[in-house]
Amino acid sequence: MADYNISVAHLYGDLMNTYGDYGNIIALTYYAKQINVRVNYHLVSLGDHFDDTAFDFALLGGGQDYEETIVAQDLVTKTENLRQYIETGGPLLAICGGFQLLGHYMIMADGTKVNGIGVMDHYTTNMYQDNLTVLPGKRLTGNIVIKNNDTGETYHGFENHQGRTFLGQGERALGTVISGNGNNGMDNTEGVIYRNVYGSYFHGPIFTRNGNLAKRVLATSLSRKYPDVDWHNRLESIDTETF
Repeated sequence: MADYNISVAHLYGDLMNTYGDYGNIIALTYYAKQINVRVNYHLVSLGDHFDDTAFDFALLGGGQDYEETIVAQDLVTKTENLRQYIETGGPLLAICGGFQLLGHYMIMADGTKVNGIGVMDHYTTNMYQDNLTVLPGKRLTGNIVIKNNDTGETYHGFENHQGRTFLGQGERALGTVISGNGNNGMDNTEGVIYRNVYGSYFHGPIFTRNGNLAKRVLATSLSRKYPDVDWHNRLESIDTETF
């Protein structure tokens, strides 16, 4: 029997899992098991209530345009609880479309504007500016490497997105692009950090290739629930795996 446990909410995991984002939970569970922590998985989907006091970590993955429009309509019903969860320091990983939907809006490939829930200050368009000419955006795809400016850690991944995201007030990038495109192919930012929210365009998924980040987020989740334990030290002793 595990000594400790955390509860994980997989938001719309039945709809927003196009690129295997569930692998992030697999990686988190792997590291948790090494330190005798049990991860209790909960799918929170259409029509379900999101209790901001019930979860220690949340994942919101990416999907196709159709699924994202459906999720956008339902996500509105969870806005205030998600805002409360985020503003009180709840750890959350948002990938691609999930990252976009936490912001103000996203413009899809066909020009359709889909409103986000505005719990964070970024926005996503599908256009880019070449000197003074605004042009439809090409897909940003390929391997990507970034450096986290806070920790000095390097993260490796694969990006594949049409949208171009621009960060807003109170937000900072998950990392500076070393190689690849990043959020918009223009300002050398990739992803976002806001409080304990991490957003990214990394598929692969990000935790499976970057165990240092997985352990960091897991330590945050555990520290909020069990503040008397030095989780960072416990996790530091575990070798980082690549899945």
